[in-house]
Amino acid sequence: MSALSQCISECRQCAGLFRLGRDVEAALTMVDLFDEAQRLLLEAPQDVQLKWTHVLTHMLACQERQDWLGLADFMEYELVDLLDSVQV
Repeated sequence: MSALSQCISECRQCAGLFRLGRDVEAALTMVDLFDEAQRLLLEAPQDVQLKWTHVLTHMLACQERQDWLGLADFMEYELVDLLDSVQV
C-alpha cells in the first residue's frame, strides 16, 4: 500500500473515531495524519496546496469548536478527495 493510500485509509478511520465520540484518541491520531498529509501534499501543484490550506483551516476551526462530526466530515470527504486528486 502506498503512503498516499495509507493516509487516506487512516483519515477514514480517524473520522470514524470522531463519529463514535472517541475524540481524545482521534485527536491524537489526527495530529500525525495532518503531518503526513502535509508531507504528501508538499510537492502538489499550487492549487492543491491552496485547497489543503483551506481544508486544514476548516478542520482546525471544527476542532476548536469541538464540532467532532464536522471535523469527521472534513476528514473523510474533503481531505480524502484532496489526497485522491494528487493520486491520479
